[in-house]
Amino acid sequence: MLSKNRALAENIYFFLVPKFSMISFAMAVEALRLTNRVLGRAAYEWHLVSRDGGPVEASNGILVSVDRELEAVQRECMDPTRTRMVIVCSGIEVESFDEPRVFGWLRRLHSFGVAVGGLCTGAWVLARAGLLHNRRCAIHWENLPGFVERFPEVDARSCLFEVDHDVYTCAGGTAPLDMMLHLVGQNEGERVVAKVCEQCLIDRIRPAHDRQRLPIGARVGVQNPRLLSIIELMEANIAEPLSLAEISRRTGISRRHVERLFRQHLGRSPARYYLDVRLERARRLLRHSNLPIIEVAIAAGFVSASHFSKRYRERYAVSPQADRRAYEPEVGLLIAEGH
Repeated sequence: MLSKNRALAENIYFFLVPKFSMISFAMAVEALRLTNRVLGRAAYEWHLVSRDGGPVEASNGILVSVDRELEAVQRECMDPTRTRMVIVCSGIEVESFDEPRVFGWLRRLHSFGVAVGGLCTGAWVLARAGLLHNRRCAIHWENLPGFVERFPEVDARSCLFEVDHDVYTCAGGTAPLDMMLHLVGQNEGERVVAKVCEQCLIDRIRPAHDRQRLPIGARVGVQNPRLLSIIELMEANIAEPLSLAEISRRTGISRRHVERLFRQHLGRSPARYYLDVRLERARRLLRHSNLPIIEVAIAAGFVSASHFSKRYRERYAVSPQADRRAYEPEVGLLIAEGH
């Protein structure tokens, strides 16, 4: 992203997808603003873009005005003397974003040599545009299972951010700050990054491949290393669940001891815990992907939709179909209002 002529500001265009993540968007923009402040000059300029130039509603309900529409950005990006980058900002409900015009626009810009990026779930839009084939990318952990099922040709990873040549993606939350300061460091040097970090009251930027989620021990509330190794193995084998005998063989822990560890620390059997892990994965797929129910069932390690539905209803007291419908905001609101 380094400009050939550093006297010129780098132009970064943020394309806002309805229901975009405000925290991700703000982190990226603030990284640029604070860099300009530290440098004492406008090294970076940013512009907000929507499909038709109208305001876009974030996931928190705030309407954000934009200053560009698609064609205007395309004209500006034809200038070969300016460094350009287009970053897709999205968030919840990205799976329902189906805008061929936007996908074509992104492809044209990329063919002009414009770098592209995605914040939070922005990788989903880039993948729909055909820009992530055989590329590495990062996406929010909640959307990762559905993304992997939908785009098997993409090398999706559960890290904070990924830079694959001229494609920049990050997982959302506060990770855009890390990604943008990584780019600033390449352009302006680490001393500038350190000063921006001081302004943000943080002591460093996190490396790209830091984990997104809390460590397993913090998530499940236990610290027994043997139990954690078993849980890690379970979470890595969802679509094709392992038998207790195979888990015992791979970890070198006897079946009896495995049973005892789960009863002692988690109050349930290994089989019950493993089933809950798979059902949790299924629930994320139902809520954050458009996969058919049978594909969700298979991805969560169930051999039939009927068996999956039975187990799901036992766990959540609702069928998979009803849970998916209720999670959709408009439907959920109608249910809450008694309609």
